[in-house]
Amino acid sequence: MAPKQETATDAYLSLPLSVATKVDVGRLMRELQQIDNFLNEAAIRNPGAGAQMPKTSRLLDETVAINKLNLLHEDDRNRLIGFITHVRAKAPIMHISFSADPSPAFTQKLITRLRSDVHPLVLLQLGLQPNIGAGSVLRTTNKYFDFSLRRRLEQKGDILASILKGAMS
Repeated sequence: MAPKQETATDAYLSLPLSVATKVDVGRLMRELQQIDNFLNEAAIRNPGAGAQMPKTSRLLDETVAINKLNLLHEDDRNRLIGFITHVRAKAPIMHISFSADPSPAFTQKLITRLRSDVHPLVLLQLGLQPNIGAGSVLRTTNKYFDFSLRRRLEQKGDILASILKGAMS
């Protein structure tokens, strides 16, 4: 299947908060392609041939609902496929590592804040680094921020050592 061309109207489409990672975007694309293939095949199939439309996921249902699209219309499908292709290729990705798995509620609050303050299509790649203690490490294409307890203790190690010496004497 050839990728659909992005149009100026694709700029008005948006991602739901439940689509937070590049993996989610890949799932959306596969599901959209399955539906597009099914509907294209159904158009050339004999009428009355019993074929059941593929089930849609919650991610796709939310994406279609917030963009007010109808996947039965080829133009809407093409717009959404073009938009998802654009997101997959161009959306900024932020890699954030935590010492433990963040809760889904926290992840949703984080993606809400990032999409309102950083970029409306930002995607997350969450990772685990148990050795950071607490806090997080954030990495983008050209920036690195270490907000971990480990780094903070390394920076303030001399102060901590002097306080401990004073307490022992």
